[in-house]
Amino acid sequence: MALVLHAGNTNKNAFKALIAAEYTGVNVELVKDFEMGVSNKTAEFLKMNPIGKVPVLETPDGPVFESNAIARYVTRLRDANPLFGSSLIEYALIEQWIDFASLEIDANILRWFVPRLGFALYLPPAEEAAISALKRALGALNTHLASNTYLVGHSVTLADIVMTCNLVLGFSRIMTKSFTSEFPHVERYFWTMVNQPNFRKVLGEVKQAESVPPVQSAKKPSQPKETAKSEAKSKPVKEATKDVEKVPSKPKEEVAGGEEGEAPKSKPKNPLDLLPPSKMILDEWKRLYSNTKTKFREVAIKGFWDMYDPEGYSLWFCDYKYNEENTVSFVTLNKVGGFLQRMDLARKYAFGKMLVIGSEPPFKVKGLWLFRGKSIPQFVLDECYDMELYEWKKVDILDEVQKERVNQMIEDHEPFEGEALLDAKCFK
Repeated sequence: MALVLHAGNTNKNAFKALIAAEYTGVNVELVKDFEMGVSNKTAEFLKMNPIGKVPVLETPDGPVFESNAIARYVTRLRDANPLFGSSLIEYALIEQWIDFASLEIDANILRWFVPRLGFALYLPPAEEAAISALKRALGALNTHLASNTYLVGHSVTLADIVMTCNLVLGFSRIMTKSFTSEFPHVERYFWTMVNQPNFRKVLGEVKQAESVPPVQSAKKPSQPKETAKSEAKSKPVKEATKDVEKVPSKPKEEVAGGEEGEAPKSKPKNPLDLLPPSKMILDEWKRLYSNTKTKFREVAIKGFWDMYDPEGYSLWFCDYKYNEENTVSFVTLNKVGGFLQRMDLARKYAFGKMLVIGSEPPFKVKGLWLFRGKSIPQFVLDECYDMELYEWKKVDILDEVQKERVNQMIEDHEPFEGEALLDAKCFK
């Protein structure tokens, strides 16, 4: 009986056994037409793994599940396999790095990535903790690789296979060049490994992620229409957003590595696209802002007020609620940068300026936002969790003091309200 691996052909956990098989000289066949969420729910599959997780390896002696165990099984099919090292200490170090790859690298990549796809509740503090833990792990790995080509010894071992497969998800889906550049030895190691012939045969061409995926809403269980309607009627509506319809969550994609997704659905129309046409063309304002290099107030600020349409757009001030916590400059800047990154879902409907104020801690964070419509869009409040960390106040454009404050925030006026600017960021 041939070894049959039950998993999708993009499952990074299945790649571990397939690459190990290439080095070991063992034939492992990937089952054809495997469909996550269907194939792994059949009675036949559940006999092999009662909880329905993938991958599962079908062997002459019975099934094996858990990807690292499967990779170990395939490796042990060859006596004295160099993938397990050449001594007891090398074997121990290989096991050490397999555990490290699973518990410190893979776990933290998933804690960062999965909530962004909506398969788990997204919480900014949890994401910050995951990124911090991942950076700590990558820092340790980077230090080790500064003086080592491979994790153990002088050739590829099973530890390199498991580590690389776990890193593939990070590099290809969420760890951009700006993120990984802090770990140059990890970068060198990863690109060396994925271009080894046996790796490339299984992985194909690997490309690095160009951007971090935007946050999507967490998946909710389906419910009968009548129940959903009755709940919607009884649900209170926030005062600041009472005029705005809620936008249904975007359909979720399947998570690489075996997470289960829903069938794609047609994308619903955003209510903001159904508003009456506005005389203000947002892209024209963004171009004017970007292209004005001199006489900014005379050209860009004047142009903004000439374009502004209070019937089609609204202006909002925001103030961070917890400025006393902003005691470290780079942490504060990263906090603002993360907020802007998570606002990417509103890029078609918004323009924003975020100021980090003060020459010494605690730093103040204040912002100005232009939104399509007369209220803050409901889908932004629903899907960008940072919104609740700020106090929001609608700008009264008939108040000259508030209007001048808008002007100063757009042009990064310094000093701003009597204080120096640490940084000014633009969302456009």
